[in-house]
Amino acid sequence: MVDHTFVYTSAVRKVKQILERGELGRVYYFDSVRVNLGLVQSDSNVLWDLAPHDFSIMDYWLDKRPAAVSAYDSSHVNGLEDIAYVTLLFQDNTIAHVHVNWLAPAKIRRIIVGGSRKMVVYDDMEASEKVKVYDKGVTVGAAPDAYPMRVGYRVGDMFAPNLETTEALRVECQHFIECVTAGQRPLTDGEAGLRVVELLEAAGRSLRMGGVPQPL
Repeated sequence: MVDHTFVYTSAVRKVKQILERGELGRVYYFDSVRVNLGLVQSDSNVLWDLAPHDFSIMDYWLDKRPAAVSAYDSSHVNGLEDIAYVTLLFQDNTIAHVHVNWLAPAKIRRIIVGGSRKMVVYDDMEASEKVKVYDKGVTVGAAPDAYPMRVGYRVGDMFAPNLETTEALRVECQHFIECVTAGQRPLTDGEAGLRVVELLEAAGRSLRMGGVPQPL
């Protein structure tokens, strides 16, 4: 069992339920920002420090493997990368983008997932309403002469679901005990950890090659 604690938060589990019910429709994109000022490491770059959280959440939510990874970075403080942008491409045209940064003036922990029907925003810095579901999207229909296409925008309600108040670490530890006693497969098993490491390694190879996409 791998300690991907974010997967056990009530907000992340709620978004997973929303995705499993198909409320968003076909997922178009996953976009995450995890930035703050400080936490500069001496033995690890920003990619390995912060991106595992977003990669583990993405792996849990989307439940599919990217086809290729590309990454760009810059270094300003101690020779290690302190800003990185990672793009992940999927076979079904889904695209994911992860931005991690040690040099930002504000702390941001936000993920947006957009689909063909609805969109969801997970903001971990919100004291309440960490998850918001937006009934917004783009509609495309044929114009009277069938060309060009007529594009419309659907703007509906915003819904913030109730979330459990149980601490994520408590949920994770309870799950670990259940897996041990019942011989169950953990939600964040060794294979989930391996997938995250493979993404980090592929992004690292892309960084060293100036952003050249790396297949998975």
